[in-house]
Amino acid sequence: MFSHGIIVIQFLALHVAFTVHALEDEAVPEEWILLHVVQGQIGAGNYSYLRLNHDGRIVLEMKSLMGDADLYISDTTLHPTFDDYNLQSVTCGNDVIVVPSHFQRPVGIGIYGHPSHLESEFEMRVYLDQTVEEDPFAMASYNGEETETTKKQQSAETTAQDEESILWTILIGILKLVLEILF
Repeated sequence: MFSHGIIVIQFLALHVAFTVHALEDEAVPEEWILLHVVQGQIGAGNYSYLRLNHDGRIVLEMKSLMGDADLYISDTTLHPTFDDYNLQSVTCGNDVIVVPSHFQRPVGIGIYGHPSHLESEFEMRVYLDQTVEEDPFAMASYNGEETETTKKQQSAETTAQDEESILWTILIGILKLVLEILF
């Protein structure tokens, strides 16, 4: 009877530990707002496609509940594949992708069922990340128009200086010639 009590206590301790661990896995930052939860199944070697229209920095977190589902993202095609994508996550566990706010909308999401399993089951959570990150290079970022204008101005200044230099060289040469003839 005493050994059954110990087994029950060990079972409860394991259950509490598993529950706490599961809650830790599900913890997300305060700044993330849950927008959608998508669940689905995908056959081996097949794709399922979704479209993301939300603006801002989006975090896609996909768990393979059974099998192995992989994630492909593109802002140039609505049907990304393992040959045509901008971002990918192809782990055997949790797949996480951060879709930058500068990606063109709509963004194509491709979920691929890995051929190692006949069927894969997944759950994807879509979060809006409201954290504001200041870009340390924003003030020194590249601006093509300003660069072209600057290059043209520098080119004009260099040309003017070259012409002035040539003029001075000729003028000094003539002055030396005149001085040589006079003295």
